[in-house]
Amino acid sequence: MPEKRRIEITLWGVRGSIPTPVAENLGYGGNTSCVSLCYGDSPLMVLDGGSGLRALGNMVNAQGLAKIELDLLLTHFHWDHIQGIPFFAPLFRPNCAMRFHSIESRDRLKQILQEQMRPPYFPVQMPAVQADIRYLQADKKGFELNGLRIRPFRLTHPDGAHGYRIESPDAVIVYATDHEHGDAKTDAGLREYARGADLLIYDAQYTPEEYTARHGWGHSTWLEATRVAADASVKQLALFHHDPLHDDAALDRIVEAARREFPATIAAKERWSASY
Repeated sequence: MPEKRRIEITLWGVRGSIPTPVAENLGYGGNTSCVSLCYGDSPLMVLDGGSGLRALGNMVNAQGLAKIELDLLLTHFHWDHIQGIPFFAPLFRPNCAMRFHSIESRDRLKQILQEQMRPPYFPVQMPAVQADIRYLQADKKGFELNGLRIRPFRLTHPDGAHGYRIESPDAVIVYATDHEHGDAKTDAGLREYARGADLLIYDAQYTPEEYTARHGWGHSTWLEATRVAADASVKQLALFHHDPLHDDAALDRIVEAARREFPATIAAKERWSASY
């Protein structure tokens, strides 16, 4: 019987909006959104390119691989989800093959990512990097990538965003960051895409009390996260995209409250790893 291939997941950035590298936040982490997935010997897959991407790149470089190959799937283009890309060390190596994926057209994706690496924003322009770069438009109906089935789905967020359901024959990971609950159709769709997931990573930036003053900002609450997890019968919930104002003590309180609603809850923490 062939050995089961497992999805290995590591969180490199779990913070929302802006990096917060201050002592009181470092228990959970201060870097913005970035998650890596390894599936057997397939190329590395990365979800979002926030500031956490820098540490991932340093780790990849330190491995001394003869060839680096990876796919970066972007949910949207707010700066906290792409700001790590110019600091991703393998981007400047000729032995790196890097593929960027998003719902946008290839030309639009290329334009957006190159724009942040131009004067006066950054001293090195994207065409000058040494990696072999490709820009790809994700099929909204789903696509195969590195032995995994990827199914994008729409989220409610200013300027638009998409989550991803990632399926192997044995496990399902759902990444649904930067979503504001309240639109019935989108919320119902999210629950269907999250159905039965082994791990749901969900935007829980606000407490319910904070959310009353933040309608329209594009983010959800820990309470809504537990409701989605319960409705979709997921096995584990990871609260994600922590608010810059939530220090470690605040997140401890949030995860404690969330576990009273959905016991299988964690608060996402940098360098946390698991296999499914």
